[in-house]
Amino acid sequence: MIFKAVGDSRPYPDHGLESAKDWSNVPPRVVQLGELITTKSTLDLRGLLADDSTFYGDLFPHCVEWEGELYLEDGLHRALRAALQQRPVLHARVLVLS
Repeated sequence: MIFKAVGDSRPYPDHGLESAKDWSNVPPRVVQLGELITTKSTLDLRGLLADDSTFYGDLFPHCVEWEGELYLEDGLHRALRAALQQRPVLHARVLVLS
């Protein structure tokens, strides 16, 4: 199994971070792919296969830690690409909500 679970929504409260600039203040850390719960159940293959998939966005996926769970909010294509390259971890920005 690549991820802990595949979700289809954001079960945590709104955190107010909308832009890459907002997220840039959240430091990246190493996360295990097997600990992530996705907030999207579908993926656009063009995003996964594009050479410049991070050209216009943040280099790090965005995760939210809430109630002891780690949710992958943005960067599903990066996480899946890491899994396809047989890497069990990736660097992601993790916002901790209490």
